[in-house]
Amino acid sequence: MSTITDLQGSFTLNNGVEMPYFGLGVYLAETGGEVEQAVHWALEAGYRHIDTASIYRNEAGVGKALSESNVPRDEVFITTKVWNADQGFQSTLDAFQASMDRLQLDYLDLYLIHWPVAGKYKETWKALEQLYRDGKVRAIGVSNFMIQHLKDVMDGAEVVPMVNQMEFHPYLIRTDLREFCQQHHIQYEAWSPLMQGKAFDLPELKALADKYGKNIAQVLLRWDLQKGVITIPKSTKQHRIVANSDIFDFEISPEDVAQLDAMDRDQRFGPDPDNFDF
Repeated sequence: MSTITDLQGSFTLNNGVEMPYFGLGVYLAETGGEVEQAVHWALEAGYRHIDTASIYRNEAGVGKALSESNVPRDEVFITTKVWNADQGFQSTLDAFQASMDRLQLDYLDLYLIHWPVAGKYKETWKALEQLYRDGKVRAIGVSNFMIQHLKDVMDGAEVVPMVNQMEFHPYLIRTDLREFCQQHHIQYEAWSPLMQGKAFDLPELKALADKYGKNIAQVLLRWDLQKGVITIPKSTKQHRIVANSDIFDFEISPEDVAQLDAMDRDQRFGPDPDNFDF
């Protein structure tokens, strides 16, 4: 298990790239003022990892905030994703270039296939391998890929995915999928770590937060890191962006980690990767 030190800490991907284990997600942050402000606040607070996607329609705002920041480009880890409608070999290459233009970047840190679109994602993966070989992306990976999707994409692939970004929280732990990823050195990453806000209503989480003198979000985000899972909580409020990152001065005991693990009920708040139609 990698050491968790501070907000600038990272986990090492299977190609040696260091990926900060804590970042800002910008899903649903409006392009323009809202997302720009969120990215500014995050960088100011010490975040060095920003996660966006073409479907979020805010890459231009992220790019503007990055260009206005005094944090050197090579110190910030930027992820974006190819959307379902753009999947396929050439269309993915075109979508990547469009994302780069919006982000105003000349290279990307991580490019992900957003969803496993049947009949398309293997060609899409070939495009990602091409971008990786050409040095346009430092790492490539997938999002919402279950074991069968990973096996399928790896069959005939030249490059094993470096990351799998999944819905992950105490109600949806997917031990089988995480173990598969570990065996193949695919870094697990959480989206919706706070259960789309439902976590704040759970009394057992409130009790744990009280025990550690933290809030529920901080306990869950710390749990992610202790599970070896990269996490990217989304917020557009400055106090939350700062508070979310205040998780490096405590450690959850093994007993309490086990208690959180025991909450697993295989329950999703987002779409099912085995059954989606968008």
